[in-house]
Amino acid sequence: MTTLTPPSSLRRVLPGRNLTLGLTLTYLCLVVLLPLSAAFLELGSLGWAAFWETVTTPRVLASYRLSFGAALLAATVNAVFGSVVAWVLVRYDFPGKSWIDALVDLPFALPTAVAGIALTALYAPSGLLGNLLAPLGIHVAFSPLGVLVALIFIGLPFVVRTVQPVLEDMAPEYEEAASSLGASRSQVFTRVLFPTLLPALLTGFTLAFARATGEYGSVIFIAGNMPMISEITPLLIVTKLEQYDATGATALAVVMLGISFLLLLTINLLQARVRRRSIGRI
Repeated sequence: MTTLTPPSSLRRVLPGRNLTLGLTLTYLCLVVLLPLSAAFLELGSLGWAAFWETVTTPRVLASYRLSFGAALLAATVNAVFGSVVAWVLVRYDFPGKSWIDALVDLPFALPTAVAGIALTALYAPSGLLGNLLAPLGIHVAFSPLGVLVALIFIGLPFVVRTVQPVLEDMAPEYEEAASSLGASRSQVFTRVLFPTLLPALLTGFTLAFARATGEYGSVIFIAGNMPMISEITPLLIVTKLEQYDATGATALAVVMLGISFLLLLTINLLQARVRRRSIGRI
């Protein structure tokens, strides 16, 4: 018995594929690729030796380490505790749950400058928490630790909102069935929950890292902005622009762009690999 294969035009359920694809590519080129390419064209007047000297000074290298190191650490912390927050919001009912669920989105709506001022007032030596931490030798405000705290604050919603829908789609019966078959709690987590949550967890980690890498407003208030200690690369870019050094600012921006792209590409490739494995198990 032969099976007739319908034409490709009939297999398309939604019409207008070519039109919408063309509009999408045009929009992305105008909004994303064109500005990014302009940054590279700006470097045309800067030779390779001058470019390398600009982006490898000790002060700039220290800002790279702080910006990317704090962003990776903050995204990791959010991946762990953001998953815990999502789990509590999905699996348990308790008074004030709707309020806590709404508070998770507060960093989305709150202006970053306001967040920075609030965190600085809270963690300053005379602040509510800073006053308690200072006698213990823990100084959050005006230190690299303050940068980490600010990046954790602004990145938490990305993890919670990507993991939460996956948990809502996972019926508790799967965990109960695994437990009834003799699986321990650790086995239920590693073999039932974690493989299902991992793609969403990587997505939330990626979004939190991307946001933290380019964060500026909430960091400059609590960091102290001390060169070689608590100065982030976005602040250096703004400083060069204020000094009318547009070429130097563009050079730093291109380095940030290149490193961010490579890290995000690596994470996305890992995410795609994990997704393929998950589909293979099914």
